[in-house]
Amino acid sequence: MQAAIDAAAAGDTVLVSRGTYHETIDVPAAKRGLTLKGATGNPEDVVITYDNAAGTAKPGGGRYGTAGSATATFSANDVTVTGVTIQNTWERSAHPDVKDTQAVALNASGDRQKYVDSRFIAHQDTVLNWAPHATAQYRQYFRHCFVAGDVDFVFGNATAVYDHVNITLRDRGAAAGGNNGYLAAPNTDSAKPYGILITDSTVDSAARAGTFYLGRPWHPGPDAVGRLVIRNTVLPAAVKTGAPWTDMGGFSWKSAHFAEYANTGPGAGGGANRPQLTAAQATTHTARSYLAGTDGWNPTL
Repeated sequence: MQAAIDAAAAGDTVLVSRGTYHETIDVPAAKRGLTLKGATGNPEDVVITYDNAAGTAKPGGGRYGTAGSATATFSANDVTVTGVTIQNTWERSAHPDVKDTQAVALNASGDRQKYVDSRFIAHQDTVLNWAPHATAQYRQYFRHCFVAGDVDFVFGNATAVYDHVNITLRDRGAAAGGNNGYLAAPNTDSAKPYGILITDSTVDSAARAGTFYLGRPWHPGPDAVGRLVIRNTVLPAAVKTGAPWTDMGGFSWKSAHFAEYANTGPGAGGGANRPQLTAAQATTHTARSYLAGTDGWNPTL
C-alpha cells in the first residue's frame, strides 16, 4: 500500500483492494487532497495492521515514541479516508518488558481531514488528533466510524469531531468500581476555542460497571488545558457515573474544559462532578462550529 501512496500524486484516489496489509503507511504533507478508499465499501474487508508501541526498539536504534508507533500517519491537508480498518495489534501481555505501552493506530496530523465509514482499533492511544503547531488550525472529522481502545485512546491537541461514531471501551478486567481506563486525553492549547467533540454517538462496553473515566487532561506543556465535550451520546454502565473525569500527572481535571450535554444511557448523569453545558452554550458546541475555522469548512454536508 505504501508503494501505491508513493506513486500517487496530490489529489489522487488510491483504491485499496480487499485484503490485509501488514505494514505501516505514511501520507506526507506533499500528498494534499489524497483519498484512500477501500474498494468494497466495507471497512472489515480492507485492513491495515501493524504492532509497534512507543517503547518498541527501532531497527536503527532508539524507540518509536508515541506518534512514531502509528500504523498509519496522515500528515497531508484535505485527506479523505473511507472504507478501511486501521489497527495496532500490539498487546501489553505479550511484551511485559516494554515500559511505554502507547500503540497508535491512526496519527491524524493535517487540516481538513475526513475519516468516513472506517474503523480504528488499538488499546492505548488508538487515535492521535494532532496539531504539529499547537496554536495553528488543524481540523479532523470522523463520521460513521468505529473506534476502540482502553487508555487515553482519543487524544491530542487538534480540533476533532466524532459525529455519529460507535466507540468501544475495551475491558482490561477491572472489578466493578475499579479502573479499566480513560476514553479521552485532550491537550488542547489554551489559545484554541475548541478541542475534541463527541456528538450523537454511542459508547458501549462489556466492562464491569463504573470502571471507565470519560477523560483526563494531558498536560505536556504549560499552555495545554484540554477541551472535550461529549453530547447527545449514549453512555454505558461501564462509565463512572458519579465522577467520570479524573486528574492526570498532577493536573486537576477541573483545570481543563470538560463538559457534557443531553447524554443518555446507564452511564449518563449529573451533579457537581459532571459539568453540563447550558442550552445556549450547546449551540456553539456543534460539528459545524468546531470545524468552520477561518475558511468556513463544513464537511458535515
